[in-house]
Order: sequence, then C-alpha cells, then structure tokens
Amino acid sequence: MNQLKIAFAGFRHDHIRSLYDLAREREDLEIVAACEEDGATRVRLEQSGKVDVTHTCLDSMLDVESDIIAVGEYFAKRGEVAIRALQSGRHVIVDKPLCTQMEAVEQMAVLSAEHSLRIGCMLTMRDTAQTLGARQLIQEGRIGEIHAISFGGQHPLLLDSRPTWYFEEGKHGGTITDIGIHAIDTLPWVTGLHFERINAARCWNAFAKDTPHFEDAGQVMLTMNNGCGVLGDVSYFAPDRAGYRMPHYWRITYWGREGLIETSSTIPTLHLLGSEDEQPQTLPLPPAQKGGYLQAFIDDINGNTPTNGLDTAAVLNAARQVIRIQQAADRGEREVVF
Repeated sequence: MNQLKIAFAGFRHDHIRSLYDLAREREDLEIVAACEEDGATRVRLEQSGKVDVTHTCLDSMLDVESDIIAVGEYFAKRGEVAIRALQSGRHVIVDKPLCTQMEAVEQMAVLSAEHSLRIGCMLTMRDTAQTLGARQLIQEGRIGEIHAISFGGQHPLLLDSRPTWYFEEGKHGGTITDIGIHAIDTLPWVTGLHFERINAARCWNAFAKDTPHFEDAGQVMLTMNNGCGVLGDVSYFAPDRAGYRMPHYWRITYWGREGLIETSSTIPTLHLLGSEDEQPQTLPLPPAQKGGYLQAFIDDINGNTPTNGLDTAAVLNAARQVIRIQQAADRGEREVVF
C-alpha cells in the first residue's frame, strides 16, 4: 500500500477537524504535522486534546516532508496557503470554500497543471444519502428532463459561537461563496446539466446588525444549459436553536417534465411525485458515502477516476463558478454568462 504523508495548515474552522479525524482512520494516510498560527485557536485545540499541534509557523511546517497539505485557514487566506503548498510541490486539499479570489483559483490551476499536482476540497454534499438518492432517480429518468430547481441552504447565524473572524472585514469572502459552493458543485453532478448564466445574485446584511459589512443574506437566480431555472437561498436565517436539525436544512426540490423529487438533509427519506401519482411516494435513501470527497482526492492523486466525479477539474470549476456568482452579487451585475 502506498502511504501518503499529510500535514495540516490551519484549524480556523471546525470543518477541518473532520478531515483530520478521517486521515487518522485511514491506513493509506499518515499525519506528520499540524500547524496553527493563531494563538487563541491553538490554545483551544490543545485544550480539546483532539489535535496534536506540532507547529506554530507555516514556513517551518513546510520543511517537514509531506505529500499533501490540508488547509483549514479562514476563508480569505486559504488561496494563499494552498498556493504556497502547491509551489512547494505538495498536493492540496482544502475545506470549503477552496478560496475567495478568482486570481487564486487560476494560479492554483496553473500550478496543478505544470507540476501534476492534485487539488481536493471538502465538498461533502456529494457524499450524502439525499444527494446520492436524488441523483440515482434523476439519472434513471424517473422525473424526465429537469426544468426547475429550488434549494434552501439557510444556516443558523450562531453569533455567540461562530468564529469571530467571520465578522472581521476581509476574512469571510461572501455568503454565497461560503454556503452556496455546495449547491454550485452538486447540482450539475446530480442533473447532468451545467450552469450557463447568472440571472441575478444578491447579498445583504439582515441579522448581524452589529457588523453591517457582514452580509449574512444571499440569494441566487441561475440558468442551466437546457434552460432549467435555479432559485437558491443561502442566508444565515435559520433559527439558532433548531439550526442544522431543522427539516428545512438543505431542502432541494427538482421539478422535471414527469414529476418532482424533494430532499432535505435531515429527513431520512426521498419524496417522489410522478406525473401519474396522486400522492407522493416516500422512498428509502441509499447509504451515504462518508469521506467520499477524501477518497476522490486520493483516487485523483493515484491516477484513478473518482467514482463521485470530484477530481481536480471539478473542484476548480466549482470554485470559479461560485466566486463569479459572488462577484455578480457584490457588483450588482445581471445576466452574466459563465
């Protein structure tokens, strides 16, 4: 077995902890270093006992022999760290979003191509039972051609517990980039279509009134290549107490010529209403693919085609598209062609 050495650069968002745990469980990965430059985050990690922090400086950590750098810095710094890792000859895997600047995406693409390095991202929605179930039904033609999609990716704001850097100017990079990346990555894979146009996108400040520069609301209107219309809301509007457990969390409805499919991340079934049905069918979910994004990344490194399609090209494409949608929202642009 070819064992790859992985080092972690930054733990500013708790998502990266799940990748750290997955890496510890795999026999084909060896964790060789973990760096956290932020003092407060480092203290919290050390107190938790769940991460063995070995370095306080990225430069010194890059001196450790490794094959992969995993990046969990605050959003706006991720591109910089990933680029440095690629320049040092390492593959990189990044928590979502990959980065927040288009220039960083393009520089990463060049480095990846020039040095045969792979780029992964924690795009976990492809791994969920709900996504896998909807994709299977749609690919089987159960509801015909898809003509409309609506999704609600609303999150709880959790002002008292969310990392403070979210609300510091220049560190977040936009609510559409932050949350919307999951839908922008997943919907083309589920439907077999691709995004063609940004009809409209909007971000604004609604709940976080003490930090008016932080636009906690985000909505999009998009068109796919067959004319399918996509409406999405990725605002931080979910009630805090129910939060991620609410039945509306990542609620997605696919409207096809022969019926509709509806899923939600917290509901253990699929709803299918065919054109001849009088009542919706409740269907069981297939097994989720825990850590599928990581397996896809390792497959990509080893020259194998990922079963979920999440290779370097797919990661870069999703990043480009979501950043372009965020730009449209920030600039007030309309009818932007990808």
